[in-house]
Amino acid sequence: MLSSWVEVCKPGDAVRLAAIEAWAADDERWLRFIGTQPDATLFHHPAWSRVLTQTYGHRAQVLIQRGVEGEIVAGLPVVEMRGSLGGRRLRALPFTDHCPPLARSPANLARFTNHLGQWREAQGVERIAVHGLVSGVPDAHLAVRAVRHVLPLERSSSEVLEGLRGSPVHRAIRKAQHKGVEARISQSPDDLAPFYRLHLQTRQRLGVPVQPRRFIDTLWNEVIGADLGFVVIASYHARPIAAGLFLAWNGNLIYKFGASDPQYWALRPNNLVIWSAIDWACRHGYRRLDFGRTDLDNHGLRDFKNRWGSQEVPLVYSYIGRGPSDSLPRAPQRALTRLIRSSPPIVCRLIGEVLYRQLAAMAG
Repeated sequence: MLSSWVEVCKPGDAVRLAAIEAWAADDERWLRFIGTQPDATLFHHPAWSRVLTQTYGHRAQVLIQRGVEGEIVAGLPVVEMRGSLGGRRLRALPFTDHCPPLARSPANLARFTNHLGQWREAQGVERIAVHGLVSGVPDAHLAVRAVRHVLPLERSSSEVLEGLRGSPVHRAIRKAQHKGVEARISQSPDDLAPFYRLHLQTRQRLGVPVQPRRFIDTLWNEVIGADLGFVVIASYHARPIAAGLFLAWNGNLIYKFGASDPQYWALRPNNLVIWSAIDWACRHGYRRLDFGRTDLDNHGLRDFKNRWGSQEVPLVYSYIGRGPSDSLPRAPQRALTRLIRSSPPIVCRLIGEVLYRQLAAMAG
């Protein structure tokens, strides 16, 4: 059981509350706290932790720090897993692009991160992997794992579109509309099947294992069905040809998954999918769109996201305690990619079933 660690005070200091405590991930006090934090995203929300725990079985909690009146002043959602030799590890969070600690002030954040390393040692936790920057921890290892792209949205959609006028993105949106591609925003369970078909097709084309179907099902139930996200389906002559899954909460929109049929790329449906999400976000008062994680060597995708006027920022991950685990060597990665691309879709699904549970426990 993860318990609280009480700060040791110098003689004469006032007695302080527990510096770090572990609470249930769905504690209402945590939900109220993150609702006051502009930088909190759906990744900090209990619904996302439920998706992870229901799919992969790890226990979710939140590490919090309280102020002198008992209120939460800083915190971080984590899942706990066991290492190969039985050691305990925490991760914030598996399959999550960006999930840094949240705090009411820079001073609260500094105190929280400073105590995090001490708490880890006191609890006998081997490593805390945080998908975000954690500074001020003596035993933290920092690594730039990828980049993310953030587009400010505090303006009307017409103003966003005007800023794109004359660009390749603007021409692509207009082409899709002119050719008769139609995009709609949906939270209907009926759109799970067409989304998953396109998602599986895309992952196989890229040579990447697809997430277990129960992950997508749970995501649909806990997030989409709870009005915490939506899908955009682009159709041509009533046939779905592209889709995007977006996480939407607290003024922050996240582009989590994109999928499309390459036979219809000339119609530019992917651009219309993203534009439809941006238009929705502007009409609903959202502050920013996070295009999600992009690998450093994926220059084509980085260029595509930059064309929307987004800001590219390094995606720094922090490892408190032991450093990050080594990633899969290049040769096996290439062999796996070739296998998935050349095999029936069921192989992509079976490999995903085996690998993603293991990946959830890694530090990457």
